[in-house]
Amino acid sequence: MTNNSTYLRLGVNIDHVATIRNARGGRHPDPLRAAHLAVEAGADGITAHLREDRRHISDSDIARLKSELTRPLNLEMAATPEMVAIALRHVPNACCLVPERREERTTEGGLDVAGQKIALAPVIRDLKSAGIRVSLFIEPDIRAIEAAADLGADIVELHTGAYCEYVAADDAKSTASEVARLAKAATEAANRGLEVHAGHGLTFNTVAALARMPEVVELNIGHFLIGEAIFGGLHAAVRRMRALMDEARFKASGRVIA
Repeated sequence: MTNNSTYLRLGVNIDHVATIRNARGGRHPDPLRAAHLAVEAGADGITAHLREDRRHISDSDIARLKSELTRPLNLEMAATPEMVAIALRHVPNACCLVPERREERTTEGGLDVAGQKIALAPVIRDLKSAGIRVSLFIEPDIRAIEAAADLGADIVELHTGAYCEYVAADDAKSTASEVARLAKAATEAANRGLEVHAGHGLTFNTVAALARMPEVVELNIGHFLIGEAIFGGLHAAVRRMRALMDEARFKASGRVIA
C-alpha cells in the first residue's frame, strides 16, 4: 500500500468465497484465508457485505476479518438498526451503505440518497461518531452526489454496473455515454469534497476506463476475481487486476511504470 497521490487502491470483495462455502456448509473455503491471499497479491483493503439474510458472509466472518486483517475492512451493509449495531460493535475502517432487497441476486442499483435523506442522516451520524468512515453506493447521478455531500458522507462509490453491461453487450455508443457520465459524476463528487470510489461488475476488460479517472481513488471488485480464481488462483487474479489498474492509471497520468 502506498500514499502516492496517483496510486489507485484496490478493494477485494470476498463475499462469494462465503457463497461457495455456504453451498455445502462447513468451513471451506474460508473467506479470511481469501482475504489474506488478496492482500498478499496487492489488495489495499477487503470488502465484505453482511446481508440481512446472511446468504454469504456471516457475523463470525466479520468478527474474524476485523480481528485478523492487516488492511482496512470495508463493511457493506443496509442502513438498518441491526446492521448499525453490528458496525458499532466491530468498528470497521469504513461502512458502505447499499440498498438491499431479499429477492435480488446482487445489489441492483445505487442507494436513493436524495429520497432517503431523513432515514440516512442518523445512520451516517452514528457511524461517523464512532470513527467509521461512511460511504454511499450511488448511481453516477448529480442529485445523489449533492445529497451525499449534504448528509456529510465521507465517500461515494459509483455504481459501474450499467457501464459493464454495455461493454458486455458490445454497445459502443452506450458504453462511451456511460463512461462520460461516470467521469462527470467523479469530478462533481471530488469538487464537493467527497472521496470517490467505484465498483460493481468490473473485469479485466472494463477496469481501465475507471482507472484512468484521476478523481477515483479506489475500485472495489469481487465476483469477477473470485470467478477467475477458480481457473488460475486468487493470487494470480488479484495480481493481474492490480497490474491493469496500475498500467491504466500511470498512462493516464503521463508517468511510466518502472
